[in-house]
Amino acid sequence: MAFAAWWGILNLVLTVALLAAVVYLFVLIVRALKKYIGSKEVRAEKRAAKRTLSETLKAHRIQCHMTQEFVAESLGVSRQTVSKWENGSADPSTTNLLALAKLYGVAAEELLREIDRSEE
Repeated sequence: MAFAAWWGILNLVLTVALLAAVVYLFVLIVRALKKYIGSKEVRAEKRAAKRTLSETLKAHRIQCHMTQEFVAESLGVSRQTVSKWENGSADPSTTNLLALAKLYGVAAEELLREIDRSEE
């Protein structure tokens, strides 16, 4: 008889412990979801700040109101080359990157600072 009573108590304790663990896990999941949902603006801001080199080059060209043809003529390359730089199928050489920075009126470091390092 005593064995059955102890077995019942042990069963009850294990059930309560399991239920407490499930509730705790549920609370942790809810907190994580609330934090993730609350960070939507921050994630969007980071996504906008992180760009590829091609996006950065295109953004600076457009900001300076220049055409690809004008940039190409200024650097002594073809318009197709500038297009490849801006669509990401090729990267400018160091010399051309420095010339682009000078043409856009920014430091070369600024062009490189804006890019997403996970692309490398």
